[in-house]
Amino acid sequence: MAKPDDRSDNVNKLQEARENTMENISQTEHYLDEHAVELGDTEKQQLEGKNARRRQAVQGMQEEILDEKNQY
Repeated sequence: MAKPDDRSDNVNKLQEARENTMENISQTEHYLDEHAVELGDTEKQQLEGKNARRRQAVQGMQEEILDEKNQY
């Protein structure tokens, strides 16, 4: 038998994921600030691209958090 769909902790899980992602963005920015001279252009572009995708993910998570809060 399938477990019942319990979404009561979705907001907390989403908020935690959002915070972790924001921390990853911050760590990557710090890394780029400290090591930009040592990095090649390709690596810098990859890290900047990753952060751009992370920012989009944070925005999506924020929208999902709002949706979840409105449902309960």
